[in-house]
Amino acid sequence: MSIKINNQDILLICFYGPESTGKSTMAKKIAAHFKTEWVPEVAREIVESNDFTLEDIKKIGFAQNQRIKEKLPVANRILICDTDIITTRIYSDHYLGSAPQELDALEKEFTFDRYFLFDIDVPWVADGMRDLSGQREKMMNKFRRALESRNIAYTLVTGNYEEREKSLVREIETMIN
Repeated sequence: MSIKINNQDILLICFYGPESTGKSTMAKKIAAHFKTEWVPEVAREIVESNDFTLEDIKKIGFAQNQRIKEKLPVANRILICDTDIITTRIYSDHYLGSAPQELDALEKEFTFDRYFLFDIDVPWVADGMRDLSGQREKMMNKFRRALESRNIAYTLVTGNYEEREKSLVREIETMIN
């Protein structure tokens, strides 16, 4: 189900889950391991706090998908995405009580070949924007339900950071081969 770019099949992989579970750290490491590109969580470039609007959410959604489009042509076999539009919707619903309708079409623009759902079994790390430390289990359940309600299969990523990295490399190597 990969995307063909420049006569090369690119697997689109999403690192997915609640705050402070190692997605960004692992996206960088795994992309470096496979000598490919990764797409960061663009929301951090657009908003500086959790005080945002539905208009900000629209900008985030469009920018996130645009960044994927920019990175696909320079990716090497796989493109790791630190987040997706479902995540944008979850946080919009959580903080604002709703999400812009535009996210519906944006969510359908890309089909990820694999979702890796990062568990909350690692220590919380505060960074100035993360503020849901007391709601980790609730948020984990929201993320899991969002995938399951869409019939999206996922691989649960657990363990310490070293274990996570090893299992991700193993799973992605299997996908490539």
